[in-house]
This record gives sequence, structure tokens and C-alpha cells, in this order.
Amino acid sequence: MNKKIPMLNMKGISKSFPGVKALEDVNLTAYGGEVMALMGENGAGKSTLMKILSGVYKKDEGDIFVEGKEVEIKSIKEAEKLGITIIHQELSVIPSLTVAENIFLGNEKFDKFTRKINKKLLIERSKMFLEQIGCNIDPNTLVRDINVGEMQMIEIAKSLTKNSRIIIMDEPTTALTDVETKKLFKVIDNLKKKGLAIIYISHRMEEIFEICDRVTVLRDGKYVGEEIVKEIDNDKLIAMMVGRTIEDQFPYREEKKGDVILKVDNLSYENKVKNATFEVRAGEILGVAGLMGSGRTELAKTIFGGYRHNSGEIYVEGKNVHIKCPKDAINNGICYLSEDRKKEGLVLSMSVAKNITLSNLEKYETKIKSLNKAQESKDVEEYIKKLKVKTPNKEQLIKNLSGGNQQKVILAKWLLLAPKVLIIDEPTRGIDVGAKKEIYELLNQLKSMGKAIIMISSDLPEVLGISDRIMVMSEGKISGELSRDKATQEEIMKLAVGMN
Repeated sequence: MNKKIPMLNMKGISKSFPGVKALEDVNLTAYGGEVMALMGENGAGKSTLMKILSGVYKKDEGDIFVEGKEVEIKSIKEAEKLGITIIHQELSVIPSLTVAENIFLGNEKFDKFTRKINKKLLIERSKMFLEQIGCNIDPNTLVRDINVGEMQMIEIAKSLTKNSRIIIMDEPTTALTDVETKKLFKVIDNLKKKGLAIIYISHRMEEIFEICDRVTVLRDGKYVGEEIVKEIDNDKLIAMMVGRTIEDQFPYREEKKGDVILKVDNLSYENKVKNATFEVRAGEILGVAGLMGSGRTELAKTIFGGYRHNSGEIYVEGKNVHIKCPKDAINNGICYLSEDRKKEGLVLSMSVAKNITLSNLEKYETKIKSLNKAQESKDVEEYIKKLKVKTPNKEQLIKNLSGGNQQKVILAKWLLLAPKVLIIDEPTRGIDVGAKKEIYELLNQLKSMGKAIIMISSDLPEVLGISDRIMVMSEGKISGELSRDKATQEEIMKLAVGMN
């Protein structure tokens, strides 16, 4: 073990909210020049611990030491003065401002005489900080004109302007392409070489083993342990997180295939989807793979009526259906779970119950145009039980549930409509390893019920583990199809980059 003084040492941290013990006697140590992974299922206490460290919450018990000195962190400003910054999963950039203005937002440089913002100095210093992380974005560029990966770099540059010594990265690769992720990893390596301590939160196991030096695991608000990454394997890490071994991470279940439920014939949407032709049978999961921008989501939204197709036909159970909007798709038995559940799948200010029944309120209309509350409540309770949604009650606000349970609520919403075709985009994005398996089991149940499922995923092990067939897209076209027994990551990537 490293004998030097840690950059950060959190000891015996506890935090309670009304009726909930969020953290109990939790420890976390981070060294300069290292990446400490912070792992745990959703609800394990990772976010609460990081909010205490970054000054959002005040701890109830415990001690925090920064470079050997005991500190009290009562606000975000105090955390920043101590060199602690957090880069959130939802980036806090302002699209209408330039790169330079975003980097120094709240920390602007003013001219001594005019007291106006010194734009020249802002640009010069922005270039300097961007160069430090190997990024060559023009500081004068409006943020709305750059990609998500570059926005991530702006957030890192912003943290360096505050003389950060400890940087917390919360699910930093969720919206990044593989190329952008590799760039981020190079930046993290540069920050390590400069002696910074990185606390890295991610559900992507392969990332932990690629870039992290140590891992701290929390479970149910408690400290499980710290390990050196090189000395553990995937199975041990999963067992630490969930308190049990997950023997079969991808529980594939073979089902007898039925008739063709969905047929898509030469479907096109602008230059995003080009002459897509395929079919899906009852009791089948068709996995859809491809690089970011390959047209996977656009294809899904075109079938669902989110985009109006320019040409082509869609058939459900042999019938040519005319889909001009999502309502048409729903009426024809097609449902779509968006990759962005918070923006497109849920109403975060509403309860679990309302989110489940929102798309099917007509079912509960009485003759006097009121709602049959008793039947609505009965259906909600049934689906909460059937899908094992972890919630104190059906009136709990959906925003307070974990990612896995939010995903189950969206599934419940669509299952209430008894769909024939279910399109699910990035089913386990931002979901912990234990909840992932629950989602896979639910998909298997839907297969056994004869549903036709299209599963879009950037997680190749997931696509390989759950799908019956795999369709690969590249530049808006279907570049190939692989049977389950012939599919490998290498074959998928060949098709994804157009090597067909």
C-alpha cells in the first residue's frame, strides 16, 4: 500500500435524512497521482458521499482530511477553496456562451481600469488550460457548436482554473463515443501525472479495470472495502457491490420464435436512416449495434413516429400501418423506451403511479368523464409488484427512484398498453450491475409472452449476451446481420465501421 499522506481521507462518514440512513461509517481515501473508483449499486450512497465532499450536504458524523489537515466543508465554495471540484453526469455548460466564457464562468477576469471582463486574457488563459489537457478547441467557439466530448473537456478545464487537486468525475463517459472516451482517458492520465487525485464513478466495469488504480465499494450506505484494481477481478468486484455473486451476468433464455410481428421495408428518414429492411418475430430479441451516429436511435424513432419517414413501409402482423406520430405507433402496438429516460420517458415531478398510467389514461375514463381511481390504483400496484419496483409507495416522486427502478416504471407504463413490439434504446445505461440483471430477466419474460423486442445498445457484451440476432448499423444503413452463435465483438465492430 502507498505510505504517503493521502490527498483525501474521509473517515467514519455518516448522514441521515428523515426516515433514511443514507451513509453509515463510510471511509474513502484518495492519493495524488491515482484514480480511485467509487463503486456500488444505485442507492449505495455514492452520490450522498460525493455531495458531502463537494459541499452540497453537511455530514452528521465523521472526519475529512485534505492533505493531512482536518477540514470542515460547509459549502460548494469552501470545497472549491480546498481544491475539490465535481464534474456532474449532466454537464453544466451554457450553450449560448463561448468555450472561454464557460471555462471562467463565475471566475471571470476583469480589466483593472475599465472593470469590464478582459476577454483577451480570458481567451489566452483558456488556451493555456485547454493545452494542459491536450485539447485544441478554439476558445471563441460557441458551446452549442461543439460535441459532448468537447463539453466534457471544458468542464475539466474549468476545474483546473480553480486550482483543483481533487476532481470527482460522475459517470463521465455516459454520452461519449468510443473515440471521445479514449481522449478522456488520456486527459485523466495527464491529470494523474500532474499529481491530481481523481475520484471516478462509473457503472462500466471495463473502465474501472482500464484506468483506475484502486476501488472503494459501498453497499446500502455502508463501506464494504477498498482494493487495488490489479489484484481483483470482475467477479470479486461484482460480489462486493451486490453482496452475492452474479454467476450469469447475461441470463439469455431461448424461446420458440413465432410469426413475424414487425416488418420494416426500405424505410428512410432524411440522410439519417437509409433503406432499412428487416423483421422481428414474436419471442425474439433483435439486438441493434453500431457506433454513435450510425442511425440506431433515428431508426427507432422513425418506426415509432417521432420522425416522419420519407419512404418505405412498416407492417405489424402483416398489416401495412401508417405511422405519422407516436400515437399512431402506440395504436398499432409499437412502444419505444428512449435512451434518455429523464427527458423523454418520465415526468420527474410526478409520482410513480402517474408515470405508469400517463400514457393510458383513456383506459380509466368513466362515462361521466372522470377517472376510475380504484382500477388505476389496482393496476399500478400490480405492475409495481410484477416488475419488483423498489419504492416506498406508489405516490413516491419518480425522480427519487434509482435509475434501474425508473427504467422499470417506464416498462410498466408500456406494458400496461399490451404492446406487440417493444423498442428499447440503451436499456441499462446508468444502471448498476444488480439492476441490469433484473432488466434482462424482464426482457426474457417479455420474450416468453411472445413480444417482439428490438434492443439498441452501445454495450457490446450486453448485445452479445441477450440478443437472439444482432443487426449492425453504419452511417444510417444496415451493414449486416449476425446470428447469435456467429456474433463476436470483432465481427460487430467490422460491420460498425463499414468493413462488410
